[in-house]
Amino acid sequence: MSREKIDYREVRETNLATLYGRAVHSAEPEPILRDEVAEELVARIDYDFGRMRIDRAAAAAVALRARQFDEWAATFLRRHPDAVVLHLACGLDSRYLRLRPPATVDWFDVDFPDVVDLRRRLFPPEPPGYHLLGASVTDPDWLERIPADRPGLMITEGLTMYLTEAEVLPLLRRVTGHFPAGELQFDAFNRLGARASNHTPLLRKTGARFQWGLDQARDLERQVPGARLAEERSPTQLPGLHRLPRLYRLAAHAADRVGPLRRLYRLLRYRF
Repeated sequence: MSREKIDYREVRETNLATLYGRAVHSAEPEPILRDEVAEELVARIDYDFGRMRIDRAAAAAVALRARQFDEWAATFLRRHPDAVVLHLACGLDSRYLRLRPPATVDWFDVDFPDVVDLRRRLFPPEPPGYHLLGASVTDPDWLERIPADRPGLMITEGLTMYLTEAEVLPLLRRVTGHFPAGELQFDAFNRLGARASNHTPLLRKTGARFQWGLDQARDLERQVPGARLAEERSPTQLPGLHRLPRLYRLAAHAADRVGPLRRLYRLLRYRF
């Protein structure tokens, strides 16, 4: 098997961390999320994944988050089998292959052009209904290429915290203004969490930085016209938390009892 050498920096490098986390956990005997594609990609990519220092607990947390987004997306697609999906900052995630939506769905994986080029080299040929789009998600022009006559679903995992408020809010407004109805599904830190996370080893190693935090989930309802909070989940509310090491669970439950720590990090779902 030929190996693909890559040279990522900063935010692009962080998508390798989530890929590696899914691969590490998928190799467990009874994983929360089976992601054989992630395992294959880690074997094919010529990169020192060991420098990420992702242990089994961190890998399980990555899998918990990915599975929750998979379940939310699958539920939306069952209700709207003709939907348009925007998977923003897709990196090397194989969510489309995990969910296998019907051919009536138009699915757009969107990321920087060099990431899209890498996906084309590593992934199988694009099936009908699946589209790769190389662009910065903050560029306002790419959305003009997306159908606007059907319900829309925006999924993004591990993106919003790297953007500024001046980038996040216009992006969400453009999405809600583009479709007649739909959902926004993403994860976010509050401002305390964003500041604290910039001191973690992964961000220090990659040089990436967290910039945006959302203190109250309902604040977004007045910042993004039409958006209404449908669901808010902290890590302690994710199915499968009991599978994580005891110290991780204790820390998560302790944080849930303390004001701002309760909202340190959440998975969010909005209808519009």
